[in-house]
Amino acid sequence: MSFPAPTRRDHAGFCGVEGWRLVRSATGKRSTHHKTYELELPSGAILRTRVSRPPDRTIYGDALWGYILRDQLHVSVKEFWRCAQDGITPDRGARSVSTESIPADLLYLLKNRVGLPETRLREMTRQEAVERIQQYWISGE
Repeated sequence: MSFPAPTRRDHAGFCGVEGWRLVRSATGKRSTHHKTYELELPSGAILRTRVSRPPDRTIYGDALWGYILRDQLHVSVKEFWRCAQDGITPDRGARSVSTESIPADLLYLLKNRVGLPETRLREMTRQEAVERIQQYWISGE
């Protein structure tokens, strides 16, 4: 499968579709030479990429394009174009969000009164947390 020559506009468009955040300089101003974008991954890692201004139809060379894909965007050519052209974002291993979270005050009691370690608390469902605090109140252990 062949893809079009990558441009600055494609690069900036990819960042927009995937939800990368535009970063300001340390002084709070925007850079005059590049647009710098950041994306926080579910793992906690932060990716950064820079798009030269203006984000026009200037074509990237093969070596620079390979570097951008591999070291900055962490995607394959196919994933890039699926996002830039079709709006299909790359699979970044999104965290699953529990629909039944444990209330903060219950977590506090389980940790500080019952003495459960945080690793165990992260594994518990809401129902297990309620049952465990009830057991503590009834039997004291």
